[in-house]
Amino acid sequence: MPDSRSSAPRNRSVFAFGLLAYAFAAIMVGTTLPTPMYALYAERMHFAVLTTTVIYATYAGGVLFALLVFGRWSDAVGRRPMLLFGVVAALASAVVFLVADSVPQLLVGRVLSGLSAGLFTGTATAAVIEAAPPRWRTRAATVATIANIGGLGSGPLLAGLLVQYVPHPLQLPFLIHIVLAVMAGVAVIVVPETSERCGSIGVQRLSVPAEVRAVFVIAALAAFAGFAVMGLYTAVAPSFLANVVGIDNYAIAGAIACSIFAASAVAQIGATLIPPQRAVAIGCAVLAAGMAVLTVALYFSSLTGLIVAAVVSGAGQGISFSRGLAAVAELTPPERRAEVSSTYFVVAYVAISLPVVSEGLAARVWGLRTAGVAFAIAIGVLAVICLVAILWQESRQARNAELSAIT
Repeated sequence: MPDSRSSAPRNRSVFAFGLLAYAFAAIMVGTTLPTPMYALYAERMHFAVLTTTVIYATYAGGVLFALLVFGRWSDAVGRRPMLLFGVVAALASAVVFLVADSVPQLLVGRVLSGLSAGLFTGTATAAVIEAAPPRWRTRAATVATIANIGGLGSGPLLAGLLVQYVPHPLQLPFLIHIVLAVMAGVAVIVVPETSERCGSIGVQRLSVPAEVRAVFVIAALAAFAGFAVMGLYTAVAPSFLANVVGIDNYAIAGAIACSIFAASAVAQIGATLIPPQRAVAIGCAVLAAGMAVLTVALYFSSLTGLIVAAVVSGAGQGISFSRGLAAVAELTPPERRAEVSSTYFVVAYVAISLPVVSEGLAARVWGLRTAGVAFAIAIGVLAVICLVAILWQESRQARNAELSAIT
């Protein structure tokens, strides 16, 4: 007969693991929920694409503030308090969006949304891994990735369907997210604390050791290129669809934004067996191809091209970002991995804000189509530069190895 005493803790462990993964996904849904709504907000509040990109970009400010100020707190005070703080920020964001009737209120809602994402990204990843039962331990990081990216991708898809086909399009999505966030808070409360509460409270230091810098610079530039494309699709894809392709459908806009996250998640999981440096090169090549497709799609006003570009670019971003972080972590001393990883994430989140605002400024001067083509070409060139740098680095390493063997 099975030992009921041993099976009970295992069941509780699986239960906690599942609840934390749910909480992670539910909170991340809210961070991308407004994506299909930006065009509707612009229509009702009479603002242009530049304002849309600024509203979107303020999210990165909230994320960066949370990462830098609160990044180390969960090690000291525990995962649960910081996760609950993130739930409260998500609820506050949803309430602000629920009543928003001006651009300043939208800005506040996005900052709060970024704060919730910044609090959850590192803390929930650690909590999910720590809560994993033994048979899930090797797959726990993958589950955390799926919860994170799956939530990000589900947000625009859910909102797009609701905005297109259900009454009260600017309220109902946030009411649903409030319910999801409350359930996430309950999940966090009922799950046992997963950390041992060690470490100290303080601002997260940013630095990169000298021995890691060459690899870090290339990986960070690749991450910058990938996240810039993520930001473009999340902020401007609905405008591309309506103003360039000529299709005014919020559900399709949400599905396009969702597709880039879905492709990224699948690619991150599939790339785990590829050596990190080679994977970053592959990711850069795929991302450059995605930007070529996007250029053609915008020029010819092609819906199919816009979707294909999202999928290809998402795959490239997922491979280069996840394996770039792995390449950096391999060379970083264990005691400095937290600060190096934080520096890497800061580069990534700067990339989803500044380039997108630049796209908005360019659209104001050149028009949306031309600005989008210029953006795609610039990111494609950056991805190719990273690819060439990696190939040159690999070639130099091979020559050095040959010389060492001869001598």
